[in-house]
Amino acid sequence: MMHMLTPAQWVQEELLAGRNLQPAQEQASAYAPANIALSKYWGKREKHFNLPITGSLSVSLADHGSQTKLQIIDAPEHAVYLNGEQQGADTAFVKKLDTWLALFLPTDVHLRIDTHNTVPTAAGLASSASGFGAMALACNELCGWQLDYTSLSTIARLGSGSASRSLWHGFVKWQAGAADNGHDSVAYVLPERWPQLRVGILTVSSASKAVSSREGMQRTVQTSPLFKQWPSQANSDLATIEEAIMAADFSLLGQTAEHNAMSMHATMMAAWPPLVYWQAESVAAMQQVWALREQGIEVYLTMDAGPNLKLLFEEHNTPLIKQVFPLLDVIQPFQSAHKNS
Repeated sequence: MMHMLTPAQWVQEELLAGRNLQPAQEQASAYAPANIALSKYWGKREKHFNLPITGSLSVSLADHGSQTKLQIIDAPEHAVYLNGEQQGADTAFVKKLDTWLALFLPTDVHLRIDTHNTVPTAAGLASSASGFGAMALACNELCGWQLDYTSLSTIARLGSGSASRSLWHGFVKWQAGAADNGHDSVAYVLPERWPQLRVGILTVSSASKAVSSREGMQRTVQTSPLFKQWPSQANSDLATIEEAIMAADFSLLGQTAEHNAMSMHATMMAAWPPLVYWQAESVAAMQQVWALREQGIEVYLTMDAGPNLKLLFEEHNTPLIKQVFPLLDVIQPFQSAHKNS
């Protein structure tokens, strides 16, 4: 079925109807946390509106994310700085940003965009999610839209699917929705908090991925015979993880999240050409996690489209896990009451 509106028409005529597209102030800044999906988003039902086949659920990574400052400049194009370094107009990041800004920003308005990431860029640690999350929040302030966060999640999603989940701290659910234009494919924060929960980032490599998530997702959907089982499992896992959060059942949360991640990677490996984001060190670390569980230390792993592991455990096991993984970056997702939690 043909879409009645393009993404730009939908944003301007429906989402931002009656709101000013011209910036209301000279500059704005915002922070958005990175997030890791406990129940993964893998596969689009529609690529122009970045609509997922299934819903997903994530936990945000507190002070690991993106801080972005926008400033109006008198120049023929946007000037984009990532961690202090100007990015060329031909880089994938700048092209993606230009396309996204063109959804709503008048063509005669140009910005200096300064983004500082506290997560490795393009290494499977959701830096594009926090990047577009921070951009959406900053644009909301710059243009004075006064959109609520759930509405804003649709704009963030048009930049990066996972960005829809990076506007809040805590547990965030992104629902798949059914509408062609994605107006119901929105994210929202769950009320539950889990102060004892820890997420450990084990960085195997901070090099950029050879195959982007977007490209990898498309290849898996098109060529992997295992993918046809994925949507029903993903929906079931999403429901189970939500139940585990409500019941504060860590075993159920960890087991389901790890099984979900391994199943997603299995669909990739069965694609052609095969997609293997893991490195030898990734597999060695997985085996160490499983060995810890054999010893009765409850720790689980999850992985996105990259070589790095994210470990899930509770606070009382931190010292034992740090003995095995001394370089582990331990995050407390619920360490403080953030204003957008």
